[in-house]
Amino acid sequence: MLHNHAQSLFLKCGTAILAGLQVFAGLPLPAIAQDDNRAKSPDSNTRTPIQHVIVIIGENRSFDHVFATYKPRDGQTVDNLLSEGIIKADGKPGPNYSLALQYEAVDSSSVGFQEAPQDKSVYSVLPPPLAGGPTSPFLSTVAEAEAAENGLPNAKYYTYLTTGGTGLTAGTTDTRILNVNNLPPGPFQITPGVPYDAYAASPVHRFYQMWQQMDCSTDYTERQNPSGCKMDLFPWVETTIGAGSNGRPQPSPFTDASTGEGSTAMGFYNVLEGDAPYLKYLADHFAMSDNYHQAAAGGTGMNHIEMGTGDAIWFSDGNGNAAMPPHDQMVAADTANAGIVDEVEDPNAAPGTNNWYSEDGYGGGSSGKPSFGGGSYSDCSDPGAPGAP
Repeated sequence: MLHNHAQSLFLKCGTAILAGLQVFAGLPLPAIAQDDNRAKSPDSNTRTPIQHVIVIIGENRSFDHVFATYKPRDGQTVDNLLSEGIIKADGKPGPNYSLALQYEAVDSSSVGFQEAPQDKSVYSVLPPPLAGGPTSPFLSTVAEAEAAENGLPNAKYYTYLTTGGTGLTAGTTDTRILNVNNLPPGPFQITPGVPYDAYAASPVHRFYQMWQQMDCSTDYTERQNPSGCKMDLFPWVETTIGAGSNGRPQPSPFTDASTGEGSTAMGFYNVLEGDAPYLKYLADHFAMSDNYHQAAAGGTGMNHIEMGTGDAIWFSDGNGNAAMPPHDQMVAADTANAGIVDEVEDPNAAPGTNNWYSEDGYGGGSSGKPSFGGGSYSDCSDPGAPGAP
């Protein structure tokens, strides 16, 4: 994330998790592209037999969310929850389940943002995961689906646009999950209660949240864990700050369900029991991403930029000079859209809260007025800025 530059830099931090990137080489061209112009295309004039590479970005889900129990072909290996002995093939806790235990922590305004909080203790049971998405599907018939989306090959595919309703109210306990109120403090299988075509709650999408979830410190570095990351604060971050505060005060009363997420990040499918069959097929026949999860800690925008350019984006005045993004600033004052915008992150806990960020960089500002616009920047050149050291 840090980037050398002579001037003060505000770097883009993104908005969603990039997970499960998979690269498949040598796939045939879509039929639409196989016309008389193909012979003239430079696509076939390649130095290797590989003529096309398709990148599939699995938004907002981790590798283990889909491939926790995946077993590769003989002679191949994979690094997942099953191979690590964290779970068994049936999805139940394995002999090394303790490696994935999750903790709750304390990060108050008196100490400032903590990437690796020291005051923490293991959960006795997980905060319940919450339902996400509509109670009923957005589209009820194939005809509605065809009117809303074009280009799918046949009616079978349009059928999938008419499924996925949860039967539950978004933000409430996901009672489709077995033993939902008494889950062990680590990964848990979400099927058969949550089918693969169902809408689901979305994990945290943000930069500072991901830093905390990974719980990294040089004090934790060892031969078996050279990254120094414990990966043990996922539910705590989801339930204390979630996707962000937008400069708003913390809701009252505040519970584990207030952010609308619960322990969403700890759920996984079981491909050995028939879940995610198409993604399993792709992994069986092409390539998979167990050694690559995302380009940078952060969200959608940041990862697309990093993956494509190998660099971070910084806020410019339009003439190549680093500049201050909108910071607690009135915009569009003479219009109906007037409001305060603050695109500079402040993950320090608001007074009287446990990890409720003061400002997540999406607008809002300290005035509490409505948010207009978006963005997410950090002054990485300031050693006093949260997380910069």
